[in-house]
Amino acid sequence: MKNASRSACGLPSQAVIDLAKASVHRTDDEWRALLTPAQYRVTRQQGTEPPFRNDYWNHHEDGVYFSVCSDTPLFDSRDKFDSGTGWPSFTRPIEPDFVSVTRDTSHGMVRDEVHCGVDSAHLGHVFPDGPAPSGLRYCINSASLRFMPRKDYEAWVAAHRGNS
Repeated sequence: MKNASRSACGLPSQAVIDLAKASVHRTDDEWRALLTPAQYRVTRQQGTEPPFRNDYWNHHEDGVYFSVCSDTPLFDSRDKFDSGTGWPSFTRPIEPDFVSVTRDTSHGMVRDEVHCGVDSAHLGHVFPDGPAPSGLRYCINSASLRFMPRKDYEAWVAAHRGNS
């Protein structure tokens, strides 16, 4: 990551998180102990939760969505939109380096699978049918996320500034 780069939320990227130092690795037993069964199935076993029956598809509070497996801010509510699919959808991640995309050929389809760049959690998929300006739709499982209201996120950023 470049020292002077800016995150999507306008803060210096390294003031929030340094990916070189932030990598999270746990054993399967540790993940099972830390996560709910639904979170484990989605994030560690590449599962998908049902549309319209998940915590964040119709969530409209201002704030930031983190990986449930680490302290990594992934998506901003200002980039969230109603895709009509029943899953939370975003036009972009907070920081491109915070997510990784790999080809998924399961279930007889070819899709681009999205993972957290820090903890490797399966988040969902990205599709080229989103609104401007990105044209992308990050279709994300609620079970892979935890939400932090904007005010709390600003305090979190202030507390983490300089810890990277």
